[in-house]
Amino acid sequence: MDKYAALKTYFGHDTFREGQEPLVDALLSGRDVLGIMPTGAGKSVCYQLPALLLEGVTLVISPLISLMKDQVSALVQNGIPAAYLNSSLSAGQQAEVLRRAGQGAYRLVYVAPERLLTERFLAFAQAVPIAMVTVDEAHCISQWGQDFRPSYLDIQTFIEGLPTRPVVGAFTATATAQVQQDIIRLLRLHRPCLVKTGFNRKNLFFGVQAVKKSEKEDAMLGFLARHRGESGIIYCISRNRVEEVCQTLQDRGLPATRYHAGLEQEERQRNQTEFLCDRATIMVATNAFGMGIDKSNVSFVLHYQMPQNLESYYQEAGRAGRDGMPAECMLLFSREDIMTNRFLIDRTRDDGEAVDEETADLLYRRKLARLNRMVDYCGRKTCLRKDLLSYFGETLEENCGNCSCCLSGYRTADKTVEAQKLLSCVLRIRQRGYRPAQALVWDCLRGIFSETVTQLHLSDLSTFGLLREMGEEELNALRDVLVTYSYLSVEGTEVPILTVTQRARGLLQGQRTLSVRVPPEPVWAQTTTVVSPEQMQALKAVRTRLAKRAGVPAYVICSDATLMDLCVRRPHTRAELLQVKGIGAAKAERYGAELLAAVRQMEKPT
Repeated sequence: MDKYAALKTYFGHDTFREGQEPLVDALLSGRDVLGIMPTGAGKSVCYQLPALLLEGVTLVISPLISLMKDQVSALVQNGIPAAYLNSSLSAGQQAEVLRRAGQGAYRLVYVAPERLLTERFLAFAQAVPIAMVTVDEAHCISQWGQDFRPSYLDIQTFIEGLPTRPVVGAFTATATAQVQQDIIRLLRLHRPCLVKTGFNRKNLFFGVQAVKKSEKEDAMLGFLARHRGESGIIYCISRNRVEEVCQTLQDRGLPATRYHAGLEQEERQRNQTEFLCDRATIMVATNAFGMGIDKSNVSFVLHYQMPQNLESYYQEAGRAGRDGMPAECMLLFSREDIMTNRFLIDRTRDDGEAVDEETADLLYRRKLARLNRMVDYCGRKTCLRKDLLSYFGETLEENCGNCSCCLSGYRTADKTVEAQKLLSCVLRIRQRGYRPAQALVWDCLRGIFSETVTQLHLSDLSTFGLLREMGEEELNALRDVLVTYSYLSVEGTEVPILTVTQRARGLLQGQRTLSVRVPPEPVWAQTTTVVSPEQMQALKAVRTRLAKRAGVPAYVICSDATLMDLCVRRPHTRAELLQVKGIGAAKAERYGAELLAAVRQMEKPT
């Protein structure tokens, strides 16, 4: 069987996607590879297909239990013998997997990096021919990456200890130039074939909606009303916010569950299963959820709060639309998100992630720079997709026409005068010899005769009452903009103290101006329905029945894109069914009769 026959037989595709074929060819020829492909681009086929054609066992090193289970379930449904080895299995089950793998029962074995150097696994790896070692989520090997895991540093030691060095493949969704160099160096890849596919996911709508903190809940509910019945993820920064948002949705009868590191492992796994099997269609989570989740029918990703950087945002947003169907990625942005992220960055500055003070300071400054770049994206007035791609080193010549900026007009408001008044008030109070707390500054600007204002005789300041028309939310938003552009600094959290920076001199003297983005009415993703909702629901019901019988999530049976193609092609024979995208020989054999019956049922007159 050649690579094309294997692609069609096991994966149900006639052609390779962009970047897949050169990676497959390199691995089959014995050459190491580094594949950098965004979420949903088909990285797994790049090593799963060669594993079918190479002699020996392929080891796939993966960081998450959920990823292993999902991938192995999908492989088995495609007729590919595979297994995983991790802490979710008992000692007896682990021994059985190794015994069967040693007898050649599996083409692929997924394993956690922490298990590589254990005595039992080393004995197995020494005794069987290892054709290929695949390192998934390879950015975890670099301390400059988003998810550094020290256990990944053991991979090269493991490879060097094998009787014969196998071909090595490394794959990741996002990697800066520094991370790419670390992957090649630390894994000691031999003249690797480097393939980087474009980051442009055309099926994703990107949107930013600027809202006040008090308006976020209503904005979220309005968004979900347009996605009723669809599967999606809501990301929050903190565990507490996850709890609050999930409870809000459950109180309104919405099928939501939650995921964060503060939950017991058993509950996290149970909630994740509920989401994967569509029993809870909405997952509310921190960034602890999602890496390696292979759920194809995620129709939306809503960021309830702004993440710390564009790398995290793009990775999380990219979990939508993995099946190629139109999907919506919306970010609800408020200025409070900036302060929350600054607090989190400050809190983790000395958490031991760096080996020396100089490196710690470098990482800290880099995090702040990434946060400022994230804020810049949220305030963008031109094409969001063009800005995202530019950040990752790609150029989009024309506006995308599929983001909130392209589909609506934006205007800016000049807030120079208001900013000068705020900064001047802080300076005037400091000239009196006081360290101004934020609440005191707000009282002075709004002309409030509070007890402290009266005691300190601050009502006679020239700046007293200059911003009477602004509420506390507006003042907070203006403060955050000034902090973002380093015109103002804030010390402390319980009692924030305001300080005007040297950089603010140009703004105070009229040499600089300050503009802020004024949000328009929300603009939502524009999607086109090519088949009737009733037809899709009928096929989804069949898919759910098949999934329940097989004991796997529905998307493992087939994706929404496959169901859509079924509706369009209307196959009547097994040969015609095999022309449907995502239907290979194994699935046609297992589920063909029921899928064809469902198509015939759709064609009956009502």
